[in-house]
Amino acid sequence: MHNSVSEALLDSFQRNNAILLNLLRALPEGGLEARAMEGSPSVGEQFAHIQNTRLFWLQQVAPELAEGMPQRDRLAELLDESARAICDAVKHRLETGQPMEGGHAHYDHPVLFLQHMLWHEGYHVGQIKLALKRMGYVMPEALEEQAIWSLWRTEVW
Repeated sequence: MHNSVSEALLDSFQRNNAILLNLLRALPEGGLEARAMEGSPSVGEQFAHIQNTRLFWLQQVAPELAEGMPQRDRLAELLDESARAICDAVKHRLETGQPMEGGHAHYDHPVLFLQHMLWHEGYHVGQIKLALKRMGYVMPEALEEQAIWSLWRTEVW
């Protein structure tokens, strides 16, 4: 049980990040090259886009927390680090009352920034799953339950 709404919101973003990492780790051979449609970004490009989008908006609204983000080749590590930085930025802004704004961004409340990140990433997860389906891969139900849905639900089927 969470002690506050802000803790629950930050936990929801961390769960979202865990789903992204689980999906990344569950990709079949050739999965990073899959595309939802001819000309669409590949699954690998979509994961990289999620990371780049996180960093772009974080640099806009909390540049002090985006500084020094390592530029490693390991996508899972980068996603984990950027998720922590986003949560730190939102938590800091909630605690201090500072605005979430920068040169190209303004959010009326830190929660709206977090929701923007969640909505954006949910869209790309759908595109990634569609691309995998197009290449003939459908995640087995038990794996999908473990990798995605069990992070949100607690019921047992």
